[in-house]
Amino acid sequence: MKKLPLLFVLVLASLNAVSQRSIGMLWADVGIKGEITKDLEYGVSFTSRVSAAPNQTFFPQVTVKYKVTKWFKPSVDYRGVYKLDEYGNYLFSNRLNFNTEFKYAKKRLDLRARLRYQYSFNTLNSISGYDAEFDQAVRLKTQFQYDLKNTFFSPIISFELFYNPAFGPSGRQFSKYRGFAGVALEIDGPHDISLGYILDHQMNASNPLTKHILAVSYTYNIPSNN
Repeated sequence: MKKLPLLFVLVLASLNAVSQRSIGMLWADVGIKGEITKDLEYGVSFTSRVSAAPNQTFFPQVTVKYKVTKWFKPSVDYRGVYKLDEYGNYLFSNRLNFNTEFKYAKKRLDLRARLRYQYSFNTLNSISGYDAEFDQAVRLKTQFQYDLKNTFFSPIISFELFYNPAFGPSGRQFSKYRGFAGVALEIDGPHDISLGYILDHQMNASNPLTKHILAVSYTYNIPSNN
């Protein structure tokens, strides 16, 4: 009889493992950035997120960032989100990101922390339920980058937590985490290139979705006249 509780726990654990979902995705980002004034920057980008499953998203984004000090830069992003639903139709949502970024750099080491509040309107979640990508969320991200001597790349590691601040059955709790491991390539010219692997996993969900993502990013830095 004493073995029954242990057997019950093992059965529940196996059912939970089977119920977990996972998909592979490719995230590709291309953009430009430049300066309006010495302390005011802008960026324009387009991102495509695709997979073999009907889980595809496209969005243009515009960013304005202000340099308060060399270690503190608040910014605002506008993003128009197009998401493919299970019926083959694209749904549209608007999103605003309010960001505060802190940076510490010493020699070859670069440390960053970002606090983001995102707000979506004309939300997609009225149809599909809450998703941290397309609704309200508070996000805390930390990033570590190190410039390896005598190489053409810099390793990057980052970790981000998503928190749902809304009242309701799924609110007031952490909704997912996202980890990244990759490299920034150091090439001549005004080019920023990075690639790596992202693990994106839902939290506090009965049937959590895990995304295994190959991420590629390219940004062209417009020369400044300031």
